[in-house]
Amino acid sequence: MSVVGFDDLPVVAWVDPPMTTVHQPLTEMAVAATELALALGRGDQPAQVGLEIATTLTVRDSTAPPKQ
Repeated sequence: MSVVGFDDLPVVAWVDPPMTTVHQPLTEMAVAATELALALGRGDQPAQVGLEIATTLTVRDSTAPPKQ
C-alpha cells in the first residue's frame, strides 16, 4: 500500500516512513487570492474565471511501485 499526503507540511518528512506528498505553492496562491479580492473590492471584473497554479509531487518512502 502507498500513502500520499497533500500540502507538504514539514512534519511529513519526519514521520516514519517519510510521507510522499503534493506540494502547493502557498505564497503564489495567496498572492493570486489577494489580487482577486482587491479587484473585486474595487468593483472590477476578474481578468479570468479560473487560475491553474502548478503543484509538485515530493516522493518519499511512503510510496513504492506495485509488487509483481
